[in-house]
Amino acid sequence: MKILLIEDNLAEARLLEEFLKNAESNQFSLFHVKRLGEALQELSRATYDAILLDLTLPDSQGLASLAPLMKQAPNLPIVVLTNTNDDRLAIEAVRKGAQDYLVKRQVNFGVLIRSLSYAIERKQALESLRAVNEALESRVQERTAELVKVQEISQFKSEFVSMLSHDIRSPLNTIQLISGLLQNSGDKLPKEKKNSHYQLLRSAIKSMAQILDEVSFLGRADSGKLLCEFQLLNLEIFCHQLIEEAQLSLKEKHLSLIFTSVGELKEALWDESLLRHIFSNLLSNAIKYSPQNSIIQFELIGQEKKVIFQIHDEGIGIPKEDQEHLFQPFHRASNVGSVPGTGLGLSIVKKCVDTLGGEISVHSEIGVGTTFAVTLPVVRESRE
Repeated sequence: MKILLIEDNLAEARLLEEFLKNAESNQFSLFHVKRLGEALQELSRATYDAILLDLTLPDSQGLASLAPLMKQAPNLPIVVLTNTNDDRLAIEAVRKGAQDYLVKRQVNFGVLIRSLSYAIERKQALESLRAVNEALESRVQERTAELVKVQEISQFKSEFVSMLSHDIRSPLNTIQLISGLLQNSGDKLPKEKKNSHYQLLRSAIKSMAQILDEVSFLGRADSGKLLCEFQLLNLEIFCHQLIEEAQLSLKEKHLSLIFTSVGELKEALWDESLLRHIFSNLLSNAIKYSPQNSIIQFELIGQEKKVIFQIHDEGIGIPKEDQEHLFQPFHRASNVGSVPGTGLGLSIVKKCVDTLGGEISVHSEIGVGTTFAVTLPVVRESRE
């Protein structure tokens, strides 16, 4: 075993070295330094099994030497040497990290060997115990995290079912009410009134179908069944199709939609279904939360390896506290008021963007508007 002796008295150092030489099988080898600074340098370049520390050194006095030694070699046992037979000093030395305390004039061969051997064994036992405790603590933390996750999933499922039931209940109540009116008074109602009721029925059924489709989509995404089906697609043409499909909603609110495209926009491989989910939802939200007679900007920026889509509206904006939860299912901003919605659209957008290996960001100010930016990698058709 390698022992580092820190002792400025050469006579005492030689005596200790003689004691160690007489140990059975020469189990100890000693390296001697005179100062604390030398010891710290030595510990930085060599490995030892224990330290013998004199408390009276030229560059350090008393128990102040313990802290830098323990910082340099935290796992190394230290046996303190002193000329004073002071129980309080001995107890304080152990409290500060020393493994043992020896009075020089009482040291003999047996005392020194026993002290070093016990110090090394105790330190090894403590380190083993510490390692076991750390492993147990880590396992407890992992298990606690697992339990918290299970509780979060359970709570989310409960909230999911509750919200889904709430969102479906409204169109169901409409269907039930209108069906009852048509059944009981169908013959007496004028044609225009009947048509109005049928329109409400169709709208309620469409709302229910949309909710179920969205929930089904999220289910596939969470179970890993959302796969990309790439095909050649011209993004400019695709964007114009989306804008054409949104014209009716735009006209109802007297909104203007300005589309611009810049950069490299060659035909590439895209999953049209996932793109449609992304931009139909983002455009729908921009229209839904924009005031009448305002402007929506839809920008397409083509680069060599990626494409950036930006949709900016002049709508109500999203509160800061809601933005971090924006892509969670059923979450709706606190300022939406009576504007209808399920809170599933943006979570679907996020799933689609992730599936395509892209990124989505949002910048929003209350009363000023919101900008969603979607960055997607370009997949070029391979040519053999």
